[in-house]
Amino acid sequence: MDDTTRMRRAGTGGGTGGAGRADRAGGTGGTGGAREWGGRQLLTLGVVLLGMLTLSMSMSGTTVALTDIGAELGASGTALQWVVTGYFLTASSFMLLFGSLGDLLGRRRTYRTGAVVFALGLGLGALAPGIGLLDATRALAGLGAAGVMAGGGALLASAFHGAARTRAFAALGTTGGVGLALGPTLTGALVGSVGWRIAFGLFAAVGLLVAVGAGAADETRTGGAQSGGARTGGARTGGARSGRARPGGAQPGEAQPDGARTGGARAKLDGAGAALFVLGLGLLMAGVTQGPANGWTSPPVLAALAAGPALLAAFAVRQSRTAHPLLDLTLVRDRHYLAWTVAGLSAAVGFAGSLTHLPTYFQGVDGLSAGQAGAAMLWLTAPVLVVPLLGGRLLTRGVPARVVITGALALVAGGNAWLTVLEPGAGTARLAGPLLAVGIGTGLANGIVDGQAMNRVGTDRAGMAAGFLNTVRGGGQAMVIAALGAALLTLVSSRVGSDRVAAEVVSGHLVGGERAFLAAQFTSAWHTVLWTVAALVTLALAAVATLLRPDNRPAADTDHRPGTGTGTGTGAGTDVGIGVRPAPTHRTEAAQGAN
Repeated sequence: MDDTTRMRRAGTGGGTGGAGRADRAGGTGGTGGAREWGGRQLLTLGVVLLGMLTLSMSMSGTTVALTDIGAELGASGTALQWVVTGYFLTASSFMLLFGSLGDLLGRRRTYRTGAVVFALGLGLGALAPGIGLLDATRALAGLGAAGVMAGGGALLASAFHGAARTRAFAALGTTGGVGLALGPTLTGALVGSVGWRIAFGLFAAVGLLVAVGAGAADETRTGGAQSGGARTGGARTGGARSGRARPGGAQPGEAQPDGARTGGARAKLDGAGAALFVLGLGLLMAGVTQGPANGWTSPPVLAALAAGPALLAAFAVRQSRTAHPLLDLTLVRDRHYLAWTVAGLSAAVGFAGSLTHLPTYFQGVDGLSAGQAGAAMLWLTAPVLVVPLLGGRLLTRGVPARVVITGALALVAGGNAWLTVLEPGAGTARLAGPLLAVGIGTGLANGIVDGQAMNRVGTDRAGMAAGFLNTVRGGGQAMVIAALGAALLTLVSSRVGSDRVAAEVVSGHLVGGERAFLAAQFTSAWHTVLWTVAALVTLALAAVATLLRPDNRPAADTDHRPGTGTGTGTGAGTDVGIGVRPAPTHRTEAAQGAN
């Protein structure tokens, strides 16, 4: 069998994890419209979408409040940047752990707990008297966000099947884009009108609303029966268990080889592995962010930079040996899956730094208000709202996924290089082009990376593969935010000759008779950072293009891999299914009975 034949077979049905086959079997896919969406399902979807909207707005919108926070609390430099960095660090570090806890204890329970913790963190932050406590509460909010993000996707996967699931996840992605695009603008307007404390309090109130609304969702856990009796296409799905399928076509509800809960057995959580990962990433992050303030050769910084990677290496070793890993490191042996993981990380690297730190430049150098800075950032964030749909459409029209992703990363790299036109008073006319380029490239990547990566693995490893992808992307995003802030601080300090003045400048406080000089040094530091980011994304582009080269191996070499699983990527004629045999479709009882 040649690659083209295998590709067509894997791509048939839109690559939606077998939705087309479920439709033909009389399952939940179909074209029946609203009949697929029961009342409980609609409530579940609404709650998950509200949670995603709140989280994405909180993530992207807090950056425009940093200047006001720093002015009120007398904070600057690293301490102020940790308002954002601490949130991203805990959110990315604990996502895998919350995902595993959801499998063991219940996804609804995990989601509701995450929403409560998120609301608690923001509520306490709104009352924080100093920057230290605010940083701590933001980290707590990030911890809750990890539970919401991990639990939300699991709730949708349990509540929807076939084509209905594809549409539900598409709605989730679109909602995330809405929050990302509107977060800086709406949060900036809130901060400008009522202050950052009330803005945080409003987000906390919505978080509590999400926690209450989550009671409408069914409770599910790995290998366990679904409670609440949600229906999909008129068929009760409570009898079909939500556990992962065994390699070789085991259906949901069968005993799991990894010890998932079946007949009273309880799967084990790799607590030691989780501790190694969280501590390792936290120490590495602390070393990167504290280096400029304490000196790169200071004992605490050196210890953190040495211990962090060492713990992460120990985590990798443990994951390769334990029977219950949080991350299955064998996933990277599939070079196509690895390519999509690198692509997701690269897009985040090229986007997250500017999203987080550029509003401070606009406010400090150009004198824009928080609302005006947020409006300017729409050139970067608005494309992320609409362009992901274009990425999926390109695949369905036969454009190879390799072409789409390399073009997307080229836009991100080129946009960062183009953004070096940044200078005091540059204005929207000069910056709209590069910001749009970065936003469009990121939107294209966001629209196809997850689906294409998941199309490389079967449903038996879908949860773990998604967790690995999101951990790499989220952790990389948190690291680039910290690294970019540290780089700006170091570069400005070397130019002005004062760590204290540099911290004020990077925080957006340019005062005194040397304002023009300080603005020029801040701009020069930005240029250096932007060229570095452009170079890194270009290198990643070359790696992704190489890894995604056509697979010419015989079918026998790849038949051991389960196929397209739960991926949401689309398109016959793309390279997503090369060498991959479709896995058996997991359907509801009604769909199975229709055969």
